[in-house]
Amino acid sequence: MRSRDPTGGLLGPRVVPGGTRFGAYSTTAKRCEVRLYDALGVVQGTHPMKSQGSGFFLRELEGVRGGQRYQFVLDGREVPDPYARFLPDGVDGPAMVVSSTYAWQTSGGPSRPLAEQVVYELHVGTFTAEGTYAAARARLPDLAALGITTLELMPVSTFAGERGWGYDGVAHFAPFAPYGHPDELRRFVDEAHRVGIAVWLDVVYNHFGPAGNYLAAFSDRYLTRDFVTPWGEAPDFRQDPMRRYVIDNARYWIEEFRFDGLRLDATHAIHDPSPVHILRDLGEVVRRAAPGTVLVAEDGRNDPALITELGCSGVWADDFHHHVRVTLTGEREGYYAAYEPGVAELARVIERGFSYEGQRYPPTGMPRGYPAESLDAEHFFYCIQNHDQIGNRALGSRLCHDVGEDAYCLASALLLFLPMTPLLFMGQEWAASSPFLYFTDHEAHLGELVTQGRRREFSAFAAFTDPAQRDLIPDPQALATFERSRLAWDERGREPHRRVLALYQALLALRRDDPVFRQTQSRRSLRVSTQGEVLVVERRPVEGHESRILVANFGPTPAALQEVPAVPERWESVLATRSLAEARVPPASAAILACRCE
Repeated sequence: MRSRDPTGGLLGPRVVPGGTRFGAYSTTAKRCEVRLYDALGVVQGTHPMKSQGSGFFLRELEGVRGGQRYQFVLDGREVPDPYARFLPDGVDGPAMVVSSTYAWQTSGGPSRPLAEQVVYELHVGTFTAEGTYAAARARLPDLAALGITTLELMPVSTFAGERGWGYDGVAHFAPFAPYGHPDELRRFVDEAHRVGIAVWLDVVYNHFGPAGNYLAAFSDRYLTRDFVTPWGEAPDFRQDPMRRYVIDNARYWIEEFRFDGLRLDATHAIHDPSPVHILRDLGEVVRRAAPGTVLVAEDGRNDPALITELGCSGVWADDFHHHVRVTLTGEREGYYAAYEPGVAELARVIERGFSYEGQRYPPTGMPRGYPAESLDAEHFFYCIQNHDQIGNRALGSRLCHDVGEDAYCLASALLLFLPMTPLLFMGQEWAASSPFLYFTDHEAHLGELVTQGRRREFSAFAAFTDPAQRDLIPDPQALATFERSRLAWDERGREPHRRVLALYQALLALRRDDPVFRQTQSRRSLRVSTQGEVLVVERRPVEGHESRILVANFGPTPAALQEVPAVPERWESVLATRSLAEARVPPASAAILACRCE
């Protein structure tokens, strides 16, 4: 149970009739003031805030409107507001009071069951050449026409620097200024809703970035060293202030920006021994405010309890991705060493949902995962690439860069044939030529540490044991690394991109319109088998006379359909990634067949 907030709700600035009410929380300061600045940074005045008890301070200033810059002053020290709604000058500068003038044109996002979702992950800064909400908004009709039902924005909370992935956020109530004003973000969400697309936001509650986090200046009840994270001190969810910060933040995005869901980053790194876990608490509060809000966990533990006990809607299930990649590439370095290549293992992960269900996991030597019979297909978010699986590669290479066009199309057909919730990464639909590299914009000392750490990370990989080869790994701090990661939308009209885009359009239309697909959204509809290097997946309705069969040939020679036991004598081709000459599925290709159920 969180303690009462006497400031009247969310901390930070709140525009009220006649002025702005400022709320702050500090257990470190005896005196708290709010200092106002003009647009040039000149101090306009400093105003004492009245203690409300329990660490809360309040001050209402008449005549203060949207656009006003301010900072808090704790016992004489100027400190940025961790509840700031906008930080136009960066994490260390004054905040800006935001008085939204946006007039919403829609009443909310489209209502679809999770089983009908096709999720598209995008990074605002590299999705377009401009890297803004406004430029991204112009592309929404393209995504709607493709068949995307939901966008998942990578984090937009303010972080240090002018560019980055967003996972180093430190001011979670302030949308990142280089992408645009907060009202531009509202307009983006509104326009997505208008064209029939829901919008989810990636939020990071397991750590704060290495620069610009001022929470500790306000209170020692936000962070703790009792738990270890790879990024430093952990958020302390045993304490009311930290729980309030995260739960209020989740409500803020849902209520004020009308996001339809949240993707919760690295929930396995959230430590909370409280009687009520922060994820359950967050979910209950958010769904009371906005019923139907989707909460998706990124979690490496393969634990169904995230859904069955903590109330998440689904989980990123990376085992599928890993098996696809090792089967297509033969890679076995890094965490791929824990995954056996081959269609038999791929078939098993499709049948089971997770690959690891309690077996020993080689990278740790410890048991990993639990059986997932309690979860249906929609709870598993499957992908063949995402920002991590591309960007955490040394050269930021996409799957299409590493396996060739035909094998890429095979993997794409498999992903979109399955009833699991598919996750696409921006540009995937046309096999984008641009990489997605790891890029940062830290101050010089921290930036040098990041650059060297990035190259040291790959020193054990065969391709980078030579220091000269490691030096070829793009420098995360270089502006060119960021610019190379931008999508080139004009290439969609050229081959081979045009062929891949047409395939994605056909696959998503099939997923949306085919009656058998719509009747077979449960894992119970799946039958999976293998023959040699051929994977066969059937979606068969509980009642009905037709099924759909995917025949995916991962081998080097054509596969004759009449020799595949799972394929009946009579069938009709619905879609093929390569020509089915003489009823044979060519190497590195897939075919979807319409068959009569026996």
